[in-house]
Amino acid sequence: MAVTETAPDKAMAGQPTAQERSAGRSAHEGILRRQSARESAARTYARALPIVPVRARGLTIEGADGRRYLDCLSGAGTLALGHNHPVVLEAIRKVLDSGAPLQALDLATPVKDAFITELFSTLPSGLADHARVQFCGPAGTDAVEAAFKLVRAATSRSELLAFAGAYHGMTTGALEASGHAPEVRVARLPYPQDYRCPFGVGGPGGAELAARWTESLLDDPKSGVPLPAGMILEPVQGEGGVLPAPDDWMRRMRQITADRSIPLIADEVQTGVGRTGAFWAVEHSGITPDVMVLSKAIGGSLPLAVVVYRDDLDAWEPGAHAGTFRGNQLAMAAGTATMAYVREHSLTERAAALGARMLSQLRDLAGEFPVIGDVRGRGLMIGVEMVEPEGWGVGGGGGSAGAAGVAAEAAGLDVRGGGGGRGGGDAGGDASGAGALVAGVGVGAGDRAGWPVGGVVLDGAADGAVLPGSTGSSRPALPHPASPALAAAVQRECLRRGLIVELGGRHSSVVRLLPPLTITDEQATAVLDRLADAVAAVARDHDAGGGREQQRRLRGGGEGLGSWLG
Repeated sequence: MAVTETAPDKAMAGQPTAQERSAGRSAHEGILRRQSARESAARTYARALPIVPVRARGLTIEGADGRRYLDCLSGAGTLALGHNHPVVLEAIRKVLDSGAPLQALDLATPVKDAFITELFSTLPSGLADHARVQFCGPAGTDAVEAAFKLVRAATSRSELLAFAGAYHGMTTGALEASGHAPEVRVARLPYPQDYRCPFGVGGPGGAELAARWTESLLDDPKSGVPLPAGMILEPVQGEGGVLPAPDDWMRRMRQITADRSIPLIADEVQTGVGRTGAFWAVEHSGITPDVMVLSKAIGGSLPLAVVVYRDDLDAWEPGAHAGTFRGNQLAMAAGTATMAYVREHSLTERAAALGARMLSQLRDLAGEFPVIGDVRGRGLMIGVEMVEPEGWGVGGGGGSAGAAGVAAEAAGLDVRGGGGGRGGGDAGGDASGAGALVAGVGVGAGDRAGWPVGGVVLDGAADGAVLPGSTGSSRPALPHPASPALAAAVQRECLRRGLIVELGGRHSSVVRLLPPLTITDEQATAVLDRLADAVAAVARDHDAGGGREQQRRLRGGGEGLGSWLG
């Protein structure tokens, strides 16, 4: 297997002179000043990453001030092969030199035909043989809008199901299905996760409760949720905090939707093209969605977005979804080259193996620094959640059973127990009274570990179990409060050390790594070394006293349940 990541010294050879560095710093500062004065207040990355890229190759970016950075943002996951990969540049040059039109609306072209052929060859087998594709405006959010239009037209229904913590884009319909929607006109379902499980359980038990909530909502005639036009989910929630969906839960969602004739929409905008260690993240669970929303890496670094769907859903009238720039020939050529390279060089397997090693090393780092609450991810889509650790955890804030009890009660489950029930317990409250009634079976935290409920063991909800974030006590532990301040500090320290990382998660407390799939072992080591050094520096500052003051402020503010559950 070949991984042609170009080393920084070969890609951008030569060190600038002192005079060139001075001129570069002046240009760098001037450009940043003009950006601040002229661009919208809505800009985001530029605020946390005050750099001015002038050259880039592979993993490496060089700024106008002469500094070089290892880029683990990768255009928010757009750059599967890193910056300016030779096969991408060659594909673009070939179109430019051929005299082919650069803009062709939705007309058939040889470049588009090659792109569709390559794309269809990568699709899950159950979809590839019966697929249609719609080219959209060149952003993932427009493809999401198109998917919503599609399933509404096909089912003659209007409502949608989405998940807490989701991110599907910034246009109106996509926002309605995202976790930060200002107005809720889409039914929101719980997304399973271990560290901040909405039911206070985690593991297979938490995923089972989430699935049963979904079934109950759909089957209860008094739930207030009519049969929807579709369900949209991310196989890994990226902006939601790098939360990989359990494979069994994904299969349950597929079965639930299929049994009720609800089209399942998989949002693979960020997870697609090998990012998670499979070409498409749905392949980990073996499911075949009815609709796939694709963007970012499929354009090979250039703007492109498509919806792929089962042909029996193709109920659109001509012009039902359109966009002037859906015929971007350069993006199609770059995307074809990218997908072919990932497939031919087994970069999905590479992402799986290297990602597993990086996750293991980061979990070792979490063992050294309590400011890291959780490490999670899949393939080369990795998240490190920063938390405020001091004085929190087991028994804190009224006892973990109180939070778990509220979550279970909100889910329509029968919550039992004394001091650990809703609102029960003091600052050191015992969790042993917590319980939930699932399908007629009472499960209390004082019951035997591994009590099965509907064939699922509710690990962590029983005496002797240890939840993620626990100190090893036999009682379930609440996760520590998320710390966006510490995450921002880690991002700043990374930048000082020449490493670009992104922040995400419910509270912007998750440090995210999205390196290109071509990253070498040597470069991965450099990334982890710089990140570890940044975490160590932030932890030292935290231990010096700032963390204790933040903890006192949090306690005084009376943090609500939402802070605990993410």
